[in-house]
Amino acid sequence: MDYVKTLKDIAIELVEDKEHLEVRQMPSLDENVVVLHVYSAKNDIAKLIGRKGVMANSIRQLMSVAGRLSDKKLDIKFESYE
Repeated sequence: MDYVKTLKDIAIELVEDKEHLEVRQMPSLDENVVVLHVYSAKNDIAKLIGRKGVMANSIRQLMSVAGRLSDKKLDIKFESYE
């Protein structure tokens, strides 16, 4: 399963600056863990995280369904370019 594309498809609908949204898969020491980083502008990262992390937790929960299909744990981090 392409976790990067799936996460980007979710996140792109929530940001204003769609051109600067980037999702990368990083290497992990544990083969059962997939580490994903979402990079975007500061204002858009604030939207993706939401108040008290509610939006970020919702995105993580959606993505965990995709991870369960292939027995992987997803670790998603949100970072701004600025």
